Amino acid sequence: MNCVLCTPNNENILWSNDKLRVIRVDDPNFPGYFRVIWNHHVAEMSDLSEEDRCYLEKVLLTVERSVRSGMKPDKINWAQFGNMVPHLHWHIIARYRDDSHFPESIWGIKQRDAQLSRLNKWKDLADQTSVLIQKSLAEI
Repeated sequence: MNCVLCTPNNENILWSNDKLRVIRVDDPNFPGYFRVIWNHHVAEMSDLSEEDRCYLEKVLLTVERSVRSGMKPDKINWAQFGNMVPHLHWHIIARYRDDSHFPESIWGIKQRDAQLSRLNKWKDLADQTSVLIQKSLAEI
């Protein structure tokens, strides 16, 4: 098996343990883009025990709360597909009404050019939020 999430390269890991890891995705158009990745190769939430599902949900909500608090986005997008990479992972993305794709998903049709000043502000907020995520997850 050749799974890119089982054998990752150059991930910006913010926090990890034996069950999962939280990374910041390097996307210049969406600086507030984080991913929660289950370490063991499973494809679906139903592959996890009830205890592990509850733990994963706690981590996901902690990341969401940190992003909402640190970045003050207009919306948070969660996505969990696995169509291209059938390894359990979640995308948590800060969204703003004036980002390049809103109200489309980040994988949808571009709606406008994002202003560089706004992207720089979001990047600064995402830098601060990365630290907040680390601190918040250390407490659970």
